[in-house]
Amino acid sequence: MGNAKRIAVVGATGAVGIEMMETLEKRNFPIASIKLLASSRSAGKKLKFKGEEITVEELTEASFKDVDIALFAAGGSTSEKFAPACVKAGCVMIDNSSAFRMDENVPLVIPEINPEDAFKHKGIIANPNCTTAIMAVVVYPLHKAKKVRRLVASTYQAASGGGAPAMQELLDQTAAVLRGEKAEVKVMAQQIAFNIFPHIDVFQENGYTKEEMKMVNETRKIMHAPEMKISCTSVRIPVLRAHSESLNLEFEEEITPEEARSILAKAPGVRLCDDPENKIYPMPIDATGKYDVLAGRIRQDISRDDKKGLDLFVSGDQLLKGAALNAVQIAELLVK
Repeated sequence: MGNAKRIAVVGATGAVGIEMMETLEKRNFPIASIKLLASSRSAGKKLKFKGEEITVEELTEASFKDVDIALFAAGGSTSEKFAPACVKAGCVMIDNSSAFRMDENVPLVIPEINPEDAFKHKGIIANPNCTTAIMAVVVYPLHKAKKVRRLVASTYQAASGGGAPAMQELLDQTAAVLRGEKAEVKVMAQQIAFNIFPHIDVFQENGYTKEEMKMVNETRKIMHAPEMKISCTSVRIPVLRAHSESLNLEFEEEITPEEARSILAKAPGVRLCDDPENKIYPMPIDATGKYDVLAGRIRQDISRDDKKGLDLFVSGDQLLKGAALNAVQIAELLVK
């Protein structure tokens, strides 16, 4: 194991942290040692990795001594607080929070799109927002072929985007409503059982939410396309896991659905699911637990007089390509 790395997972007991450990294991990542780190209230818990029980340690400034790569899945404030200690220890931080994504000194990486950016790091590499990753993997190959001028997205985001507590709230509320009781709202902005709401993260001065603006800014940065026009509406739906998105794309050049299908059939990280006659199209239930983002419902935009518009639908696992898998793929780049 000449390339084996000493790994730390920060936020190991959370939904994304657990997926990171499972992904490292499933992809047989070359590991010399693994440290599981979390806040003091989770320290002492035991988690399984490759059949062994590992005790979760409390995250401190000293945690990164003798660690090569730290995968962070503990939220922005934790990332900001511990980044200096991590970098100072000579450990590369792969951060799943939004803390450093738009920092011009920090590469924001999706390995299928801009792997070369990872090597420009100064100790920190950022993982994109889940909806950005799921969309960009599908849009980028089309953009490379015909150049996307404008993108309008509506997202259908699962409870998993709000972590384990939001997933539990969906289950609890659904059970309550089915028993004829009132749904209790504790974690999310509104009742999620038998409802949807267009409110993810906080509203900004321009009327968009922070989640929607992440999609705009991060996509431009990852694709090195500052001029791309992007608008987004993010919606929480009563699905446990895997986000979906309806995308309307306007291109510089003409593109047919057939061309788009042949491009996406060969695209890394994408699985074409586009046979509506046989009820085959992307759904969160099928994307759950899958590494690839599903793409389908590809059709010419009939609101235009030219062939420069396409509509499509995508679904991807928010905890995998939207988070843990992408972070592990970045770590794999560093091993190579």
